[in-house]
Order: sequence, then C-alpha cells, then structure tokens
Amino acid sequence: MRISDRYIGRQVLSGTLFAIMLLSLLLVVGNLFQKIRPLLVEMNAPLSVLWDFVASVLPVSLIFTVPWAFLSAVLLVFGRMSSDNELIGFRVAGMGLMRLAAPVIVLGFCFSAICLWLNLDVAPQAKRRVDDIVTRTILQDPRALLRAGADQTRMKNVKVESGRSEGDVFHNFHIFVVGDKNKGDAGAYIHAETAETVVDNEKKQIRLRLTGAYIDGEEKPGKEFTMLAEDLEWIAIDYSDKGLRKAKPGAMTNQQIDEFLLSRPDLPERYRRRYEAEQTRRYTSSLACVAFALVGVPLGLKARRRDTSTGLVLSLAIGAIYFMAGSVLGDEGGASWILWIPNIACLILGIILFRRARFR
Repeated sequence: MRISDRYIGRQVLSGTLFAIMLLSLLLVVGNLFQKIRPLLVEMNAPLSVLWDFVASVLPVSLIFTVPWAFLSAVLLVFGRMSSDNELIGFRVAGMGLMRLAAPVIVLGFCFSAICLWLNLDVAPQAKRRVDDIVTRTILQDPRALLRAGADQTRMKNVKVESGRSEGDVFHNFHIFVVGDKNKGDAGAYIHAETAETVVDNEKKQIRLRLTGAYIDGEEKPGKEFTMLAEDLEWIAIDYSDKGLRKAKPGAMTNQQIDEFLLSRPDLPERYRRRYEAEQTRRYTSSLACVAFALVGVPLGLKARRRDTSTGLVLSLAIGAIYFMAGSVLGDEGGASWILWIPNIACLILGIILFRRARFR
C-alpha cells in the first residue's frame, strides 16, 4: 500500500465516521420526537423506553447515514486536495485520478458490505423492535390509549373522545367508527353516558362496558339503523397476536418474506410485488457507497477548501435524489430490476465525470 493510499484513505475514513455520528444524531432525534413523544407525554411511559428506542432506531438510521456520510467525506477531502494543489503534486509524480481514487473505491466496497449486513439482518429486527416497544408500552397501561389527547392510531379506523374520566370510568364517551366503502365496511357513531374499561387478560382484549348507549350507523352501505342500549360491551383494543398489526415488509427478513409469500398464494399481485421490491431494495441500496465513490471523487475536484457548505449541500442533494428515486421506483409496483436504475445511473455518470476530470 502506498503512502498516498493511507493518506487519502485515513482522511476519508475519519471524515466518514464523524459525519455518521452527526447525521445519526439528527435522524435519531427526529424519530424520537415523532414516535416516542406521544408515549412519554401522553401515556407516561418510563424513561427506559427512550434508551430502548434509541438502540433500535440507530441501526435503521445507519442504512442512510453511512452512504451519506461517506459521500460527504469524499467530496470534502477531494475538494480540499484540489484547492491545495495536492492533486497536481500527485499527478506530477505519475499518479492518475483513477489510482488516487482506488482507496476511496475500496472503502466504498467495505462500507457497502456493512450496509448489506445492516439491511439483511440488523435493520429488519430493529424495525420490529420499534413496533414492539410501542406495543409493550400500551400493554403496561392500556387505558391510557383512551384518554383525551392520546395517539389512537393503534385502533384501526376508530376514534374516541370523552368529557372526563374517573379512574377506569369515562363520562360522556363518544366512539367514531370510520367505514371503508371500498371494502364494504360500514361506519357508526356510538355515544354513552359512561364507559368503563375492562381488561380481559385471558383473551388479551380491552373491552368497554357502555351504559346509556346510543348507536347510529349503517348495517351495510345504504342501510342505516339506530339502537339504544342500557348495557353494552364493545371491544376497543385487541392486543393478542391476531389483533396486533402484522409486520410490514421492512420489519421482515428476506427469509420471512419468502415464507410469507409462500403461505399467501392468494395475495394480490400488487402487494406481492411490494414484498419482492423490498428484498431487491436491500441489495441495491447497499451499493450506494460504491455508487457515491464513483460520483463523489470527480465532483469533489470542483469544491473549494473554504466553501465546505457546497460539498455538504451537494452530498445531501445527491443522497436525497438517490434514495428518493429508489423509494419511488419501488412503490410503483413494477419489476424489481427497476430498483437498479439509480446505481446504473451513478455508474454511467461516474464514468463520464472521471473522463472529464482526467484532463483538468
């Protein structure tokens, strides 16, 4: 290994590690405010949930922060070398641009291998743990989900409101059931003078015992009904394995996705393609570091030493376009090979930029 390889590789590596810490901090804090705030503020969850959440979200954030950080480091390092005329010295010594970029490309493959490991093994389990944290917090005090102002997205197509509460009893209780006409589900409105929460640990359900209930809804679309009941029980939350939300493709490993698709031959084709696209996306996004190495080296030659903001903005723009393109192409539900387009585009663009930069 030449001295130049150690010199360039050390700077890119140190810059990447620093950028990973910075970008990971931003993403983790953003997720904290989005998902954990309702648990801490509205449901009085213990602070230990915070640390569990950070440990689970961090591996997921690394999927994006590692390529972004690597691209930022490449742009800044080669921009500084260009402005300090170090590249001219290397070229006088007989080293071409491709030879100078060799340690960067090697690092790109190393970081891509790490991203592949994160995508295939670590991230799916981490995403599942994030959902489990929310579920466990709800189970510690299920009644908290029914309090005024609580996040009720765990109850599908249902919203509840109450005037006041006394322990387990809610007064002036309102239930709004939103129907889905596409699936033939009818909506309903229920009002009760009081609603007492009853936790059935055996069936893992939270039931509401309503008194003085008034029900107005549709037995089926187009056929309305009205009913009065002095005593009525209604299942508010089903937290059994049957009632909990099924894992999304991102929270399943490739093997679990294959087993799921084999067990569901009747799954509509558009949903099947989403699961298959998730499997392919894990391989394509893992190669982002290699793609960014090919694009970042020639682009970094145009950066100026004191204009570091240009390199940072450029890296953020390229990374955003790359990951957004992969996400949009995957959501279209087309063939899985379409997800390789961002990598192919970076390869072609990198070749063109390298050819131009050679003669500068």
